[in-house]
Amino acid sequence: MTRTEQHSEPIRVAVSTVILTLRRDDDGEPPRIALPLVRRTRAPHQDSWSLPGGWLRDDENLEDAAARTLHETTGLSPSYLEQLYAFGAVDRSPSRVVSIVYWALLRSDEVDAQSAAHMASGLAPENVQWFEAATLPTLAFDHNQIVDYAQWRLRNKVGYSRVAHGFLPPTFTLADLREAYEAILDRRLDPANFRRQVEASGTLLPTDQFRTGSHRPARLYRYDDAVELADRGPLATEEKRTR
Repeated sequence: MTRTEQHSEPIRVAVSTVILTLRRDDDGEPPRIALPLVRRTRAPHQDSWSLPGGWLRDDENLEDAAARTLHETTGLSPSYLEQLYAFGAVDRSPSRVVSIVYWALLRSDEVDAQSAAHMASGLAPENVQWFEAATLPTLAFDHNQIVDYAQWRLRNKVGYSRVAHGFLPPTFTLADLREAYEAILDRRLDPANFRRQVEASGTLLPTDQFRTGSHRPARLYRYDDAVELADRGPLATEEKRTR
C-alpha cells in the first residue's frame, strides 16, 4: 500500500493510559516506580508488551474511554485521570492512528486491592504484568517514548506541585515522602536538607500521630486537602456539565 492510499483510510483514535505506582520488594531496596503492561494478542506487534488502551467509541468522551479500557485490562480505577499528550506521528502504526494518552498515580495498596478484586471477578485477563519503569523491554509502537515522556512530566511536576502525594497514603512520614521524591527524581536526597525544605514550604500539616517500630517514633504528616493534586482548569467544569 502506498502512503497516499494509506492516507485515504479514516484516521482512528485510540486511548492509552500510563499508571504509575511505587513498589517495594522484600530486598530492602528503596521503592521503585512501576507500571502495568499488556501483552498484545494480535498483530501488529503480537506478543509485545504495550500500555493498556483501546479504541475510542462513538458514544464516549476521551477520559471515559481511558477509564474503561484501563479497567477492562487491569482492573484499576484511579479517582482522577490527567491527559498526558496526544501522539500522532504518521509512522507510529501501520494504519493511521492518533493515541490520546492519559496518566495517573496510584498508591501500592490501592493497586493491590483493585487488582485482587479484578482477579476475584474472574474477568481479569492473563496478559497483564507489572514492570519497573527503569527497566522496560522494547514495547509496541511508540510506547517506550510515551512512558519516557510520562516520567519526564512527573519529574518536572514534582518541583512545583504536590504530585508525589499520589503515591502516598493520607498520612505519611517525612521518610516516606523523601523516598517518593527519590524514586521520581532517580537520585538520593540528603535527609536533613529535605526535611528543612519541606517544613519551610508550609505545604505539610503535622498530625498528633507517630509511627513506631524498630527506630524511634516518626511523626506522621498530611497534605492540606484544600488544595487539589492537580489543577484541571476551566475545561474540567465544562466537561462535567456535558456528561
